[in-house]
Amino acid sequence: MKHYDIAIAGFGPAGATAACMLGQMGYSVLVVDRLTEVYDKPRAFAMDHEILRVYQNLGVAEAMRPHLAPFLASEHYGVDGQLIRRLTMVEPPYPMGWTPSVVFLQPPIEEALRARVREIASVELALGCEFVALAQDGAGVTVDWRDAAGVPRQARARYLIGCDGASSTVRRQIGVAHDDLGFDEPWLVVDVLLNEGAGARLPKTNAQFCEPARPATFLIGTGRHRRWEIMLLPGEDPREMETEAATWRLLSRWLSPDEGRLWRQASYRFHALVASRWRVGRVFLAGDAAHQQPPFLGQGMCQGVRDIANLAWKLDAVLQGRAAESLLDTYGAERASHVRRLTTTIKHIGHNICERDPVKARQRDADLVAQAGGTVKSVPRQDLIPPLDCGLLSARPHAANGTLFPQPAVTCGGRSGLFDDIAGGGLRLVLAAAVEDGEVPAGPALGRVGARVIRVSEGGAPGTGPVLQVREANGIVAAWFARHGACAALVRPDHYVYGVAAAPAEIAPLVESFSDAAGANIESIGKAAAA
Repeated sequence: MKHYDIAIAGFGPAGATAACMLGQMGYSVLVVDRLTEVYDKPRAFAMDHEILRVYQNLGVAEAMRPHLAPFLASEHYGVDGQLIRRLTMVEPPYPMGWTPSVVFLQPPIEEALRARVREIASVELALGCEFVALAQDGAGVTVDWRDAAGVPRQARARYLIGCDGASSTVRRQIGVAHDDLGFDEPWLVVDVLLNEGAGARLPKTNAQFCEPARPATFLIGTGRHRRWEIMLLPGEDPREMETEAATWRLLSRWLSPDEGRLWRQASYRFHALVASRWRVGRVFLAGDAAHQQPPFLGQGMCQGVRDIANLAWKLDAVLQGRAAESLLDTYGAERASHVRRLTTTIKHIGHNICERDPVKARQRDADLVAQAGGTVKSVPRQDLIPPLDCGLLSARPHAANGTLFPQPAVTCGGRSGLFDDIAGGGLRLVLAAAVEDGEVPAGPALGRVGARVIRVSEGGAPGTGPVLQVREANGIVAAWFARHGACAALVRPDHYVYGVAAAPAEIAPLVESFSDAAGANIESIGKAAAA
């Protein structure tokens, strides 16, 4: 029986991201998926700068760039066609170095990710294979699957990640149920490729028609790709509404059959579900296997990639002996809380959109405009995404804890680029320009947790000591430190802030607290990593 560090069930966006990230760290990875090729139609539609930063770290963002476009503003219209809400992006300079919200074509995005995975020698793909069962003990997980010829296969892994979708076999095998957050609505999703020069009647930006008769969403994708999400009404047969004739009847308000080609039409029940447990022993759930949410903020695929970015560095820390096994429990705590809070926000938007009582809908319209002070203002989508609020965060409360640390454009030693590319990833102690080399703690905690030290300034000569000095171009980090009243931030490998120091004297205790929280000061940690 062959042995691996990690086994992954599922090779969709979450599974492929996990394979790429863990393989790039040097781990032996087995991926099992029943499909051999990328699904050739779009499903996920949007992602944000946090996810693009992850793909930048994996070396695939540039290959994805031709298939991305800015996610235009989303304008919500009420009962009488009036504007009641407007969601947009934060203004430049962009805090993560990428356009804050983008739309994309999923097939080529997944192809780019899979191409990167295939370049990693330590990743083995078992595609066209059916994941069958798992059995785990204190030392690892035994994985059973059938290959393309139906021949039973078996392997052993230290950990297993279930990224096998909403009907996850892994989730069923470990006996995990979903918690229902209370959203269940039938919708038809339609993707269209416009003919050249067609679509004169279409809105010029994304539009949400919050009309009681039949709520509907219009989205502008890349190139000539357009998407509609249309609520199905009581008594309508979802299968019949997927037919070409019925779909064109629904689209007739905006488009005629001679203006475009139907690419995909699929009926869905939009759910809000979260796994009751994210870890059972050495088995973890991620992506759609762990959660589902309505699509109204375009966060479905983003949530899965966040799962993997959170889990992968913790697995690495444990396997390398830099953290205790208990660190892995923070994965489910952090992600479950984040997913629940964001899904609650999405669900609230969805309930507003889906209101079919005309009287209640008019009251909704009036309430939203009143909440905006009488004039609808643009609200950045990023403002609706919460920070982490539990898990591996500093016990000293601070508004910066659990937020994403920015990524400016920087220069260092004649090289220019985005912060992660120039300064590197992993755990980072980032210093404001005013912190001197002599004020940086030199105790054992830094070594135990494997943190690199980086100072970000807007000028001056590069440091000659152990501190890497980079110069930022537009003051994003300087403004971040000033806004938070801090001189240093301990930034986790997934770019979330563990905690900050207000003065140099607080830096050493900050690092020590991380070391303690991660279990990096436990003498038996090597035994845990070798298990």
